[in-house]
Amino acid sequence: MSTPVDVLAVLRAIGKELRPGGAECPCHGVAEPLCPARPAPGPGTAAPDASSLDAAAVARLVDHTLLKPEATPAQVRALCREARAHAFAAVCVNPIWVRTCADALEGSGVAVASVAGFPLGASVADVKAAEAAAAVADGAREVDMVICVGALKAGDHRLVERHVAAVVDACRPGGALVKVIVESALLTDEEKVRAAAIAKLAGADFVKTSTGFGPGGATAEDVALLRRVVGPGVGVKAAGGIRDWPAARTMIAAGASRIGTSSGQAIVAGVTDRS
Repeated sequence: MSTPVDVLAVLRAIGKELRPGGAECPCHGVAEPLCPARPAPGPGTAAPDASSLDAAAVARLVDHTLLKPEATPAQVRALCREARAHAFAAVCVNPIWVRTCADALEGSGVAVASVAGFPLGASVADVKAAEAAAAVADGAREVDMVICVGALKAGDHRLVERHVAAVVDACRPGGALVKVIVESALLTDEEKVRAAAIAKLAGADFVKTSTGFGPGGATAEDVALLRRVVGPGVGVKAAGGIRDWPAARTMIAAGASRIGTSSGQAIVAGVTDRS
């Protein structure tokens, strides 16, 4: 059995490396921007009580997702009709379909989310930023970006932060949220902590478990670990392999405040067991 990661020790190390000489929070002894108690919870960041959710509340946690390369315009428009009917939080589509979705969902209250550096995270920072900016210009209000996994594993934390910050800077003028995909299945627990800490430090609004294209999807253990790192003031999105309400409920109970799935309709239909 592996030794549990010391989250606060990793946060202290990241803070000293990326914010040397910065003030530390008195409650945890980590760099102030990394304090798990800060910022205070905002709309949609803290995990709700999974036992008290009805179908409508669950729908507001769902990013209804279609990221397959073979997705057709008709399928994208059908995704939007489903999202509108269920009042999902967002649809999540590749950048080429953002304008289509923005037009289809105008006035619905359903946000359009897109992706940058997807699914590998191996494009350069300027390209990720340009992709994000173009999506926002086309109507995206959320952008899910992939970190440079290889740089993280090599310990090049400044490069990882630079990528996240570039996308955050590209999204802020349009008011778009940024979700940072860490691709948990490729990382050790310590690397997951480092990735989430860097995302928070760079100004991300959410951390996200998986692309859905990697070697594994969301696990309750990873969701709980990411939540421990970022605290209640940053969202945690569970994505990858979540196909029914019991799986979604498990992720929410572990700390997820958003669920990325192509099975949103099935999840909402299954919200009957409150136990």
